[in-house]
Amino acid sequence: MTEYEKKGGMLKERVREKKRETYARILDYLPYGHSNDSRAVYQKKPLIHAIGEDNFILMELSPKKDKVPLVYDRVYIGEGEREEIDHVTQRLRYNELTPTAKIELPYLLEKLVKENEEKFVQIFNEAKPITTRLHTLDLLPGIGKKLMWAILEERKKGPFFDFETLTKRVKGLHHPEKIIAKRIEEEIMDEDMKYKIFIGI
Repeated sequence: MTEYEKKGGMLKERVREKKRETYARILDYLPYGHSNDSRAVYQKKPLIHAIGEDNFILMELSPKKDKVPLVYDRVYIGEGEREEIDHVTQRLRYNELTPTAKIELPYLLEKLVKENEEKFVQIFNEAKPITTRLHTLDLLPGIGKKLMWAILEERKKGPFFDFETLTKRVKGLHHPEKIIAKRIEEEIMDEDMKYKIFIGI
């Protein structure tokens, strides 16, 4: 039995560990907290909307005094001393994000996928059938049956080592980082999605 089959799917191993996020990326900085907070300005505290790097958990953070991280900044939220973040306030759902955070999310996801290209290209190397009629690759936006079979046939010749070789070897497949980022965004947006590749918590 392969590691894929043991875990039930590609990238599920890290998800099922339910590992806490160690680093997060900033999606939006709210200097006066929530817009619906009716308290006086001097009583309001700044907040941050962010996403975890490992499990893509949306969260609200409370920054330390006089710390103003920028959008896309990487901040440490793990155990021990934190430089910029005081504490994690709460987990968020997609519909609780600010409009700015929603706009920035797809761009940040694409950035994270590119930064971890070696890991994410493995989905094209390891993806397996989910049912007799549904393959993991079918879940990726823009990949129909023709492209799916092209990927499966091409990988028989050898694994894909990066996105560049993937797109060169599989004609018609463009910008795999955008495809993966879009799928992650869809999984974040729809908590009740039946089949998930990247989000499992």
